[in-house]
Amino acid sequence: MKNAIEKIFAQSVEVKQQTLKKNLSQIISASELIISTLKSGHKLFLCGNGGSAADSQHIAAEFVGRFQKERKAWPAIALTTDSSALTALGNDYSFDIVFARQLQALGQKGDCLIAISTSGNSKNVLEALRQAKASGIATIGVTGGAGGQLAGLCDIAIIAASNNTARIQESHLVIFHTICELVENTLA
Repeated sequence: MKNAIEKIFAQSVEVKQQTLKKNLSQIISASELIISTLKSGHKLFLCGNGGSAADSQHIAAEFVGRFQKERKAWPAIALTTDSSALTALGNDYSFDIVFARQLQALGQKGDCLIAISTSGNSKNVLEALRQAKASGIATIGVTGGAGGQLAGLCDIAIIAASNNTARIQESHLVIFHTICELVENTLA
């Protein structure tokens, strides 16, 4: 068991190092875009499914609450949290549009969407990106593997250097915490 644990940790560290190496400029650009969005009085939106939905909620809470510094709240909305909207839209239309329809209602030009999909091919996340583009909303995509369709639909794509879902999700968390810290250090 000890060897298995050490192997898992070593893989996680290696994926994070490779992800940083391949995405340093994208992480900087994403941080700068979020800073610009918040400085101009606009909102952040986040979406994803499963673990990525949880990440959306987690990171929105870091912006609304605080990450490490006491400061004013920043507008960040996880499109994964309104169970009435999600179930009504999924039932009345299609689950594919549950994020796009909310973004159409709540978003405006100058806002920013952070779209998370481990595979890069989640239909509802891709539809949200298309809606963002139609609405003049800037986009950051966070994914893994080869990037999937998501990578081609975003203004900035950050792609974790792995095909293993667990390692991708672990890398996403360090990416998001890094961005939160950079944004907070700049604006707070």
